[in-house]
Amino acid sequence: MTASQTLNSRIRHSGLAAKIVSAADAAALIPHGATIGMSGFTGAGYPKAVPLALAERAEAEHEAGRPFRVRVLTGASTGPELDGALARADGIEFRLPYNSDPILRDRINKGEMDYVDMHLSQVAPMVWEGLYGHLDFAVVEVSGITPDGRLIPSSSIGNNKTWLDRAEKIILEVNRWQSEALQGMHDIYYGTRLPPHRVPIPLVKPDDRIGEPAFHVDHARVVAIVETDAPDRNAPFSPPDATAKAIAEHILDFLGNEVKKGRLPAALLPMQSGVGNVPNAVMAGLVEAPFEPMTAFTEVIQDGMLDMIDAGKLRMASATAFSLSPDRAEEMNANANRYRDKLILRPQEISNHPELVRRLGVIAMNGLIEADIYGNVNSTHVMGSRIQNGIGGSGDFARNAFMSIFMTPSTAKGGKISAIVPMAAHVDHISQDVQVIVTEQGLADLRGLAPKKRAAAIIANCAHPTYRPLLEDYYDRALAASWGRHAPTLLDEALSWHQRFVETGSMLA
Repeated sequence: MTASQTLNSRIRHSGLAAKIVSAADAAALIPHGATIGMSGFTGAGYPKAVPLALAERAEAEHEAGRPFRVRVLTGASTGPELDGALARADGIEFRLPYNSDPILRDRINKGEMDYVDMHLSQVAPMVWEGLYGHLDFAVVEVSGITPDGRLIPSSSIGNNKTWLDRAEKIILEVNRWQSEALQGMHDIYYGTRLPPHRVPIPLVKPDDRIGEPAFHVDHARVVAIVETDAPDRNAPFSPPDATAKAIAEHILDFLGNEVKKGRLPAALLPMQSGVGNVPNAVMAGLVEAPFEPMTAFTEVIQDGMLDMIDAGKLRMASATAFSLSPDRAEEMNANANRYRDKLILRPQEISNHPELVRRLGVIAMNGLIEADIYGNVNSTHVMGSRIQNGIGGSGDFARNAFMSIFMTPSTAKGGKISAIVPMAAHVDHISQDVQVIVTEQGLADLRGLAPKKRAAAIIANCAHPTYRPLLEDYYDRALAASWGRHAPTLLDEALSWHQRFVETGSMLA
């Protein structure tokens, strides 16, 4: 491509257009041991070419007997060209704050690399504080560069503002696959500060725009630009099954009753939803529900939210990224103009900001791995020790929400694992932050209940019939023999279900 063709496409600044190189040449600039802030959030807007070239370099260095591993910071999960490729090449020594790649997960759980699972809202402030050391590089995907040299974000923002502000050197990927119509959909707020200089964030409703539509950077720190044309790699969502639909029906009935009791307005409050088939089933139900016009203040825009916009049910959704199925992502790219005034993408330190979640009165809906009979929730560690993905933004929202809902099928692994257990093997969300638990069996409203009444509600409404008698038996014996009677627990037995699964492959005796 000639320089004039480049300037007429996505890179419209002559000085930056002169910095176009191959992915291999860009990756060659990154040394062993570098700390890199990479774009990407739930499989959207992550760099595709430079990480692949970096993985090839790591493999070549290892074959030559030389070490090559880097420290990787992102917004959340990315895609196979980044986490998967670098993990396969043993190219990552440290990773935060969230991961969903199976190859990387396996390395973490084998103890072959360090992983920090943390609240997503805390990443940017902690990097500004210097708690993760010097940021050597930012590798960030954008959808274009304006004539005055500003960077048009792509399908996620995540922590990109922080990476671009803090990195010593910047490598950009300009991805033609991303729709040009994304321009104007972003809201980059530059008013965040560290204490003692913090000021209130001037956002009072999900619709508010408080920042700028593009990033501005010091062009002298941009050392390479790589042109790409590659799709985001999001996994397709399965159609909601009977279990997902049952969970959704329980939640929708509950919200309807809250409106009837006057505890929620007729249009509800801004919604936040985790990613997956069950949340999409809830949103499918909201298309038919009587609540409107609704809003969302959340992390990601999912298929179901676009359906709600198309149906006229969702007036506005504020998030930090898209998390769409492949088909819906292609459709979004083709019709982005249609959604321009309905969607706002923000930095995740804003989309997940605890004070904003509390101020707006968000209804938070998130998944879990297990909950115990007192409402403590484990959302990260299978059998207490193997990381699954991470806490993501669920903690940012759950603790600060107007209403905190956790949802899950009541069993996993074909019934060999109960999602309701005597004691959670790891706790991410303490009982004080968990107001409602829902499975396909029913819904337990835990608000205002003391521990023993919480246990009775969770066992009766949420446990699978196969496990309910076992939980009732455990709880009855705990009531009689526990050292304390506030939250009765048999210490020598509370984690026996988990140990039995580790030993036999089933929690059932």
